[in-house]
Amino acid sequence: MTKRSGEKHQVILDAAVKTFARAGYHRTRVSDIAGEAGVADGTVYIYFNNKEDILISLFQNIMNRFVEELRSELVLCRDANEKLEKIIDYHLRTLGSKPEQARVTQIELRQIDQKINEGISKPLLTYFRLIEEVIEEGKKQALYRPDLDTRTARKVIFGAIDEVVTCWVMSSKPYSLAELKNPVFDLLIRGLQ
Repeated sequence: MTKRSGEKHQVILDAAVKTFARAGYHRTRVSDIAGEAGVADGTVYIYFNNKEDILISLFQNIMNRFVEELRSELVLCRDANEKLEKIIDYHLRTLGSKPEQARVTQIELRQIDQKINEGISKPLLTYFRLIEEVIEEGKKQALYRPDLDTRTARKVIFGAIDEVVTCWVMSSKPYSLAELKNPVFDLLIRGLQ
C-alpha cells in the first residue's frame, strides 16, 4: 500500500471533512481527525505529513473525483448549452447533497495560507479548464457570442455558482441548493448569447 491510498486513507479524509466542517480548520487538531476516523494519532501520520497535508489531499481528492464524474456526465450532452446547464446542475446538486463538504470547500479553504493555496490550485484549474472548454465549444457552435472573452466568462460562471453555494452554506434557513440551477443557468446563458 502506498502512503496516499487505501481504505484508511479515505476514512481519514472523510473524518477530516466532518471535523473541519464542525470545528473549523484552524481549531481542528490531527488528534481530532484521528478520533473521528477511529484510528490512532500515529496512523494519520502514516498517510499524511500534517494537518495542512490532510486539507490539501482532501481538496485534491474531492476535485479530482468531482471533475472526473462531471466529465462523464458532459459526454452525454448534445451541445455547449446542455453542458453549461449540466455543470451548474452538477455543482449545485453535488454540494447540496454534501453540506459538510460544501462548508469545508466554501468556508475553510478560504481562510488558508499560501502553501495550502498552491496545493489546491492545480485541481481547481482543471475545473476551470473544463468550463473554458464548454465556453469555447459554445462559441464554435455559434451558441455564444464570438467576441466573448473565454477567461472572463469562466470567471463569471464559476463566480456565480460559487457565490450561490457560499450563500447556501452561510444561510440559517434551509433550502434546496439544486433548485437554484434553472435561475442560475437562465441568468448566465443570457449573458453568453
